[in-house]
Amino acid sequence: MDSSNQSVSAAPGAAPAELSTTHDPFSAPIRNIEPWNFTILAVLMFVVTSLSLSENFLVMFVTFKYKQLRQPLNYIIVNLAIADFLVSLTGGVISFLTNARGYFFLGRWACVLEGFAVTFFGIVALWSLAVLSFERFFVICRPLGNIRLQAKHAVLGLLFVWTFSFIWTFPPVLGWNRYTVSKIGTTCEPDWYTTSMINHSYIITFFTTCFILPLGVIFFCYGKLLRKLRKVSHGRLANARKPERQVTRMVVVMIVAFMVGWTPYAVFSILVTAHPTIELDPRLASIPAFFSKTAAVYNPVIYVFMNKQFRKCLIQLFTGMGTIPDSNLNQTSERPGITAESHTGEMSAIAARIPMGGSASPRSDDSPTDCGSFAQLPIPENKVCPM
Repeated sequence: MDSSNQSVSAAPGAAPAELSTTHDPFSAPIRNIEPWNFTILAVLMFVVTSLSLSENFLVMFVTFKYKQLRQPLNYIIVNLAIADFLVSLTGGVISFLTNARGYFFLGRWACVLEGFAVTFFGIVALWSLAVLSFERFFVICRPLGNIRLQAKHAVLGLLFVWTFSFIWTFPPVLGWNRYTVSKIGTTCEPDWYTTSMINHSYIITFFTTCFILPLGVIFFCYGKLLRKLRKVSHGRLANARKPERQVTRMVVVMIVAFMVGWTPYAVFSILVTAHPTIELDPRLASIPAFFSKTAAVYNPVIYVFMNKQFRKCLIQLFTGMGTIPDSNLNQTSERPGITAESHTGEMSAIAARIPMGGSASPRSDDSPTDCGSFAQLPIPENKVCPM
């Protein structure tokens, strides 16, 4: 009788302890998840974070070293590298540490900080992709005629990206929704599981402005770009067919990468917002956030290392090959066919082959370049990255 009383009296005390452990990820790991799951996540986050920090730092370093890369069309690419670097420096490092311990041992203030930082820098990176697509559309399609992409336009694009991203990621800090620990207990994110209509309104607004809108910009700009190239390639401008194939492959890769990185996270957020009581395995619920963090690894590969300018500079940086004499350092408009605008890269080189207004007749190489046009010839590959 005594033993049964003891067992009955012990049960009420055991249940709250288990509940507190399960529902308080700041004090202990979730009981129903084996430690090896967190070990795997920690290893994966270590690999992803190390690759991302290395790649994006390399992009920033190469851009700093070679002034030829510091051109308006490359501003947003470097901005993308900075955003991805900061995502990994905050979310990646913290996620590795918390998964290594099995719970968010850093406390609630660190949870809010990590949730805001990862969301903010992640949306900066996401909108950088959208602005990059617009700038490429602007260079190739020339919607404003002779007006070309200049430094002031690129800077305005950067200001828009950072300001717009801050506007839609800071409200949870002020109380419109909140940043809280995820289901698996080792990362922090917006509260997708809220049942409040006010908080639901934030999730819907966030989803619209930070996924649907940039995705729409990407599809519109790259669609217009491809139609422009296809139009001129069917005319007498035969040398536009190769750029069309190259850009088509590039666009497909970029869109697929965007969808792989962000669609799972967007679908997950909408799913749990529409059905906040849905029962999901915490390990399954952590997959979308992990996919979004991997974008910081393949973004530099797609948007930077597949770029001839950056690639030539990297080869020269590590091998010392391709160095040219000092006399070639300063390209001026006095040299026929090559101007300072030649350094804007592959997009300008492709744009140079597309006549104004979409006409199919190519411009003669001997025709003078006006102040509003792009370079008529791409700079030779072995002269892309002088010191």
